[in-house]
Amino acid sequence: MTAHPPHRVAVLGGTGCVGRHVCAAFAERGARVVAIARREVPQPPGHRFLSLDVGRTTASELASVLAEEGVDTVVNATLGWGGSEEEMTRANLRPVERLLAALRLLPGSVRLLQLGSVHEYGPLPRGAATGEDVTPDPVSLYGRSKLAASRLVLDAVRRGECRGTVLRMTNTIGPHPSMETFLGSLAVRLRQADPAEGLDITVAPARRDYVDVRDAAAAVCDAAALEVPEPVFNIGSGQAVDIQELVRTLVAISGLPPESVRMRRAEVRSQSPGADWVEVDASLARRRLGWQPRYSLPESLRAMWDTVGGQAAEKV
Repeated sequence: MTAHPPHRVAVLGGTGCVGRHVCAAFAERGARVVAIARREVPQPPGHRFLSLDVGRTTASELASVLAEEGVDTVVNATLGWGGSEEEMTRANLRPVERLLAALRLLPGSVRLLQLGSVHEYGPLPRGAATGEDVTPDPVSLYGRSKLAASRLVLDAVRRGECRGTVLRMTNTIGPHPSMETFLGSLAVRLRQADPAEGLDITVAPARRDYVDVRDAAAAVCDAAALEVPEPVFNIGSGQAVDIQELVRTLVAISGLPPESVRMRRAEVRSQSPGADWVEVDASLARRRLGWQPRYSLPESLRAMWDTVGGQAAEKV
């Protein structure tokens, strides 16, 4: 069952690789949207930008901003990487702490959607699709920091302090990818490659669930309109795909001669160790939200290729 869709939405991390698409999706549905982030990047028409570092501002300052904007829905799309627990905490946990404290200062009820990660579950059993009932046990710094943030939100919901939902997303793919992802950085390398010299690529022997970032953004909008929200939704395609297959497709899209790209299968250093198999059961989202992916992997990779140049990563 759905309620009236949100009218005024604030997207924290609204210029990032996921947040920008969430902003666009809400704007397309008629919501008034403000993208809140540290710095501005080119945005589609339909929403405003407000410069603010959520992790470093005070709860009262953030509450004032949200009150002035008159928002009824807040999406936390901030995310970050780091090489230490302190860096991961600062990037993924601090903004949620500030946000929850800010929401407690607001007079009205605001819906909160926390964009989580499949890596919160930790290593998943090969050959099986993981549902929301699995007990999370992450081993990576990233997974642990994202889980800690999600638990803060879920604890606040249980205490009745806010109305909130966590959407645990699989690997996103599609336009404007993060350069910190394997496929995003590979697209840049392929664009810069000299066909005469070719390119050497090491590909992990892994199968992972990928969802187009535009489909993920649509799921966020659907969840925001749900009258009685579920605490957690898995958002993914429901299919574990061989990464080497994705690489071959991206190479074909690039137009480089196939023989100029030399692939080697081997273990690679990852921010999310233990993710050799990733596949989620997203049937709850399909059933409760009426949501399902629209974009095929080739379509997503084509959109990625069309929007990636040699620029540096855009950071939220």
